[in-house]
Amino acid sequence: MNVTLTAIGLDADDTLWQNERFFAMTQDHFADLLRDHSDKDHLMERLLQSERRNLPHYGFGIKGFTLSMIETAIEITDGKVPASVIGEILDAGRDMLSHPIELLPQVEQTLETLKKDFKLILVTKGDLLDQERKLAQSGLRDHFDAIEIVSDKTAPTYAQIFARHGTGADQGLMAGNSMASDVVPMIDAGGWGVFIPHDLTWAIEHAEPPRKTARYAQISQLADLSEHIQNLIG
Repeated sequence: MNVTLTAIGLDADDTLWQNERFFAMTQDHFADLLRDHSDKDHLMERLLQSERRNLPHYGFGIKGFTLSMIETAIEITDGKVPASVIGEILDAGRDMLSHPIELLPQVEQTLETLKKDFKLILVTKGDLLDQERKLAQSGLRDHFDAIEIVSDKTAPTYAQIFARHGTGADQGLMAGNSMASDVVPMIDAGGWGVFIPHDLTWAIEHAEPPRKTARYAQISQLADLSEHIQNLIG
């Protein structure tokens, strides 16, 4: 295909290491705490509504998720949620902020291969302290030429990042497990987007794939990214 690529962007959560499973475990605990007030399906719907409503105020990450759980608990109990339950929700949020890092398969090998030919940029969103903690514990920092922790992933954000660390978005590729954050906005910025599905993905990160553009592709695992890129550049 003879595409020119100079920089590769990679998402972090659920692309390089496990993340959503800790949210799922906490949601199960949250549902158990409020089992006398709501069934799980209805509670999760209310929680998702709170998260969507709170994103402009709290941003992405565990702290906003914890506040949304507290807000949902207050609403679902008509303000009668016991202080002990609020305390357990806060404890659950703190536990999430200290969970161990578990790399996904073949991450280090893939990064080592890509780094030989491209600038590597880690592009992640969420709470600054938590993302910095996870990166430090992952041991992957030295594989990247640049680290970008952003409040949200949009087309203008990608344009700025790939202009700053590469030769423009049109010569950049972004890979990750979120269609809404990693793929669609990168393609809108003029770049290439590669979707790597994960078993667990937050509903807010879902979006329709941009199948009508040659700049979109889906691979089954991160380990396939090097071969996909080689096929692109010819």
